[in-house]
Amino acid sequence: MVNTLHIYTDGGARGNPGPAAIGIYVSDKDNKKIAGFGKTIGIATNNVAEYKAVIGALDWIIENAKDLSKNLKIYFSMDSKLVCSQIVGLFKVKNADLRALLFEVRDREAQISLPIYYKHIPREQNTKADAFVNEALDNSM
Repeated sequence: MVNTLHIYTDGGARGNPGPAAIGIYVSDKDNKKIAGFGKTIGIATNNVAEYKAVIGALDWIIENAKDLSKNLKIYFSMDSKLVCSQIVGLFKVKNADLRALLFEVRDREAQISLPIYYKHIPREQNTKADAFVNEALDNSM
């Protein structure tokens, strides 16, 4: 039974704003892949794409919750210091678009109702999620 999820999220735009995509990689406590995917999200900024990646991962958790333990702990890792710091409450969210996305994050967290932890990591540690972003963008162009 899975009791720990490690979720790596990334979002990116080619141009800022520009064609954008999200990437999500999910593994268990032993770093065994559970899921991984990327998808385009239209024209967006990098920060919007980063938030939408977190929202996409939370949606994945909601859709797959029936298969997950009630003792589950969820650890998010992302390379966007801004988005991570806003989600954990270190930075204020002044931009109205990002504030609306933060409300979407909070709504999904409430639906999940399990411990969720967020951590900023260097880009070099987020290569799997980044690869899904680039794959989605490359396939859409």
